[in-house]
Amino acid sequence: MKSVPLLIAGLIAAPASAGTISITIPRVAVAEYHRPYLAAWIEPTASGPAQTILVWYDVKKGGNEPGTKWLADLRTFWRKAGRTMSFPADGVSGATRAPGVQTVPLPANLKPGQYTLFVEAARETGGREIISMPLTIPAKGTSVSGKTELGAVTVSAR
Repeated sequence: MKSVPLLIAGLIAAPASAGTISITIPRVAVAEYHRPYLAAWIEPTASGPAQTILVWYDVKKGGNEPGTKWLADLRTFWRKAGRTMSFPADGVSGATRAPGVQTVPLPANLKPGQYTLFVEAARETGGREIISMPLTIPAKGTSVSGKTELGAVTVSAR
């Protein structure tokens, strides 16, 4: 009987996830390297609104040119959802990430079905890249790779 409350507490503390997304941010060999701004979102294949998964930008930059000023460089994201969002956005906003593999959970509230996952990166004094890949919920393992600003993007089932 005592284990029941612990089990319930564990369920509350660790919400279910539809899977994870691993995004590889490559280290680009240039003289002036800046961490990329990055956004990821999903759209139902049939139709429906985009759901933002993450937006990584210079959250600490203030003054006359706050970090949000440059979010418009994530052009596709900006047109789909960014310009109507308030930043920082709870649960999706975060600081830019260093090169390497970054892992984030897929939203737990995704209904089973077909989606398209988009990941877009833009770097100051650098390039811009967007990739898309089909996504089925429940998640199945799938992967796609970028060419310059993004490395491998992998979706794994949980």
